[in-house]
Amino acid sequence: MARAHRHFVSGHIWHITHRCHKREFLLKFAKDRHRYLQWLYEARKRYGLVIFNYTVTSNHIHLLVYDDAASGPDSIARSVQLVAGRTGQEFNQRKTRKGAYWEDRYHATVIEDGEHLLRCIVYIDLNMVRAGVATHPAQWPHGGYNEIQTPRRKCSLIDYDTLFRLSGFDDYANFKNAHRKWVDAAIAKATLKRQPQWSEAIGVGSVSFVASVKEQMKAMAIGRRLKSSLEAGSFELREAVTGYNPHFGPEKGDIGQENTLFWDKV
Repeated sequence: MARAHRHFVSGHIWHITHRCHKREFLLKFAKDRHRYLQWLYEARKRYGLVIFNYTVTSNHIHLLVYDDAASGPDSIARSVQLVAGRTGQEFNQRKTRKGAYWEDRYHATVIEDGEHLLRCIVYIDLNMVRAGVATHPAQWPHGGYNEIQTPRRKCSLIDYDTLFRLSGFDDYANFKNAHRKWVDAAIAKATLKRQPQWSEAIGVGSVSFVASVKEQMKAMAIGRRLKSSLEAGSFELREAVTGYNPHFGPEKGDIGQENTLFWDKV
């Protein structure tokens, strides 16, 4: 499998996905998922990480964050390094385990604010419902749904003020109401199919937004293409995936996608 790419474009919202090594269920214990969230809170305090939503599953995490200029250009990278590093170290020490805990790279998708931000929030909330572990995100204690619906006075992870503002609402009560209705509607309509654009594309939003992201990437945008998404009005910026097979004869036909290599690792 190709290594995930991180294309940093400042001043945007990012959906980060990070899987455990070889997709092992290294986060299967609740105490490890809880510990990940504790380190996430530490990252918010230490680096000013602006968090909009999160879900910690048994073998991967979803994290929706904002590159706030006030926090500095390295707040996201330093936060992910802290949280992932400490979570893995503590697990390995407790289990007397050696070796990698995470896949070597996380994937980051830039998300447009407004409706696309809200759609991404709902998609993250429904992760464990899609997996069949819960019938509603409120049942999963290691996700952001409950914190969004019932804001904490202490030890909050989510930046409520920035969240409702960038979602396009005038106040938090209206945002919270819309968020709850979107989640309930998705469950009622059984629209729970995985939508790969949120975790595999480089950027998701309107055509003008995605084109702007491509322009800001400059040389890094070479080979990337705009693609209409499944949802009306949504577009995504995609990698041009090319494996070895098209360039070699049949004698190399046993080389699979797991060995795909990109020319521009970043």
